Amino acid sequence: MTADKTEDQTAGSFTENLSMLQMIELDACTQCRECLNVCPVQEVTGNPAVSPPEKIRMFREFIKATAGLKSRFLKPKEIDRKLLEDFTKAVFECTTCGACGKHCTVGIFTQRLWPFLRKEMISRGLVDFKILTDMPEAIRNTGNPYNLPAEDRYHPWLPAGITIAEQSELAYYAGCTGAYTAQPMVKGDVSVLNAIGDPFTMLKEEDEVCCGFPLFISGQHDMLEDLTRRLVTSYQAKGVKTLICSCPCCVNIMTREWPVFYGKELPFRIMHITQFVLNALKQGKIRITAGLKTRLIYHDPCYLSRGVGVIEEPREILRSIPGVQLLEFERHGLNSRCCGAGGAVRKVYHENAMAMGRLAIDEAVAKKADRLVLSCPACYGKVNEAMVGHDKQIPIVDIMELIAGLLERKQI
Repeated sequence: MTADKTEDQTAGSFTENLSMLQMIELDACTQCRECLNVCPVQEVTGNPAVSPPEKIRMFREFIKATAGLKSRFLKPKEIDRKLLEDFTKAVFECTTCGACGKHCTVGIFTQRLWPFLRKEMISRGLVDFKILTDMPEAIRNTGNPYNLPAEDRYHPWLPAGITIAEQSELAYYAGCTGAYTAQPMVKGDVSVLNAIGDPFTMLKEEDEVCCGFPLFISGQHDMLEDLTRRLVTSYQAKGVKTLICSCPCCVNIMTREWPVFYGKELPFRIMHITQFVLNALKQGKIRITAGLKTRLIYHDPCYLSRGVGVIEEPREILRSIPGVQLLEFERHGLNSRCCGAGGAVRKVYHENAMAMGRLAIDEAVAKKADRLVLSCPACYGKVNEAMVGHDKQIPIVDIMELIAGLLERKQI
């Protein structure tokens, strides 16, 4: 690395990518360390160097050295490159689950703060996780972060006989992770939507591009406005008034960030599929008459529970199945434990993610559940992976995969 490049990385203001509110939040942290009690990374590593308060402390030091009062009168300090590298690793080891923010004594919105601290490290060229830095090009070329063919987005899992309307006020977005790595989930989604009977549309495979969440969460924001406008315009052209999705990460960015990158209120509302399906159940559009005598335990995805507040809807759906006993993890709802798949950690810190996934498996088994129910494609992939070679085993099912099976059969 050249001296000039090193200087670029270690000098200059660290506040350009932060809002005024985020600056206040950084300053507000009291270092009380309450968040360490709920941090999933702390639970599996026990390393305080990658804890939320330590990341905030380090970043405050960077700001002080480059934009503090002293630096305004004297030459701003260059920051030791090793410190920057350590911070970069710490901020990317986080699952961005948001548990620290929910338990923060001063209310720091950490789930949104961490991506912007990552953005700073990306802008300085300090991130060398190739699997992440290759994502923008993959999305540009194929429409998805996995760099898989656009023509394979639907056909491997879209069941025959599903009616897709050309124009409709209702649309379904499958999302990249569901379409390419958690296909039983999206197959269940469209099967249940088809059973409800309300006409719904989908974009063509080449038009349903990434929602932008993987780029947002990894601090690579350059393409987000283009992706958002492309998708919003495409759905608007189809007359869409309600957009349904099952991926919590997609729903999260659509709800929180799309209006920001679109520049105004979206021309349609966003719903998680459990919200839509629960409404259909209450309206009598579908009925679950088949019994399922089993003990289910439901895992709250971080970006569904803490992210957009969808907590009761999945549980109401599961309780509507005759014969089901619904169990709960010790930590659930807003207090749920991350499964390890969030924040791109599963791609970079694989062993951490596997350890977190196995904690969920262990507790589900200890609670004597018959099945572990998920409602997130990232969770679905990582927890299934964590099961491989583990000494404890439990069948895993997506909530819509489960419901679709019950609607299709008269007896269980």
